[in-house]
Amino acid sequence: MMHSETPTPNPSKNPAKTYDIIIVGGGIVGSIAACGLAQSGLQVALIETQAQSLASTRGQAYSINLLSAQVFQDLGLWDTIRPLIEAYRAVNLSDGDYGKVVHFSPRDLQSKTFTTDTIGYVAEHRVLLDALQARLRNLPNLDWICPATVTETCWTADRAIVTVDVQGQPQTLHARLIVGADGSNSPLRTAAKIRTIGWQYWQSCIVAFVKPEIPHQQVAHERFQPDGPFAILPLPNGLCRIVWTAPKSKANRVIQLDPAAFMTELRQRFGDHLGHLTLVGEPSVFPVKLLHSFRYVQPRLALIGDAAHCCHPVGGQGINLGIRDAAALCETIAQAQHEDFATLPVLRRYERWRIWENLLVLGLTDTLTRLFSNQILPIVLLRRISLWILEDVQPVKSLVLCLMQGLTGRAPRIPRQSEHVEIVRETVNVAVRRTVTTTN
Repeated sequence: MMHSETPTPNPSKNPAKTYDIIIVGGGIVGSIAACGLAQSGLQVALIETQAQSLASTRGQAYSINLLSAQVFQDLGLWDTIRPLIEAYRAVNLSDGDYGKVVHFSPRDLQSKTFTTDTIGYVAEHRVLLDALQARLRNLPNLDWICPATVTETCWTADRAIVTVDVQGQPQTLHARLIVGADGSNSPLRTAAKIRTIGWQYWQSCIVAFVKPEIPHQQVAHERFQPDGPFAILPLPNGLCRIVWTAPKSKANRVIQLDPAAFMTELRQRFGDHLGHLTLVGEPSVFPVKLLHSFRYVQPRLALIGDAAHCCHPVGGQGINLGIRDAAALCETIAQAQHEDFATLPVLRRYERWRIWENLLVLGLTDTLTRLFSNQILPIVLLRRISLWILEDVQPVKSLVLCLMQGLTGRAPRIPRQSEHVEIVRETVNVAVRRTVTTTN
């Protein structure tokens, strides 16, 4: 296993290593894929540009839906994660100062598979990644190579070849399949010449941690304003996460304010529903964009998470789509027994599974953003009628909530450690061994 943060490879002495799968990107989505594939019995390498100790320090928090929670259960990590995150047992959705509020609660899911007293969770980035990293360190068939950077990638008919820079020294790795979990600007996607469609929104997203005077009572709030949606999400220890979308110029101005002025702007936006809000830490801002790849796969390559698609943060769907991508890829590979899982016919099963749901959610988040981020009178009337329908027509309400919880489509399941994959190796691995021998 290669878990050291200061590896010292010597390419002149160490032959090129061969794996079943190489995953590029050790964020949450890439780490889920690495854990799931490794616990299926595959030989996996995970390449991450950041050191392990730095990767989990990102000051972010996510809304984790019920299906994503099931994925962490499949990995055997839920018991570790659950005490460190907060459940939300209600969501209040409103449109500016309009008095109609849509109240979502667990009873709106009672007729579905997930019968629960909660409708989602909010988790800090470090909590999720720390649990995943602890698992990665204990997988005997996984090499965790970090900090390292992929400098070159090429594909042949029977393998992928990756050159990795590890502390200034090149190392060559061979694999049957490369998985790109390397973010929205994915170098792997670019190297594979996979085109994308999308755009930058006119908005940016401000995020911050606050402590409210009045307990949040495990209620999440989503309020649409003319300049963008605003959410406040409950966290443990009485904290909340602010997700504030605003036009770029306003966001850039607000983020530069001193803490007192920043909180004044925040109170004007959210009001006093939770009493006095105290800023905890420094706020940050990031751009908002929509992106979708024309393809998720090609022979010996699969894209997951932001490398395949990005959406507007409204509704907190981005991380959950990526988690489902990782789980679906794990299941697709596990089910490809007696097949070369890195071939296009197998990989397209994953693509067909995920692409339409992802497009649906991207379209929905884009529509919500455009529908609610304006003051055009006919659209204002339309969305307020929609709020009445959403609150008072129970089948519509349940359908929307189920969609946001990932409960409307096929649910992926990561094979547990006891459910090992029967791997078809011989044809591919013989060819790889011959190549390695020739190279060295």
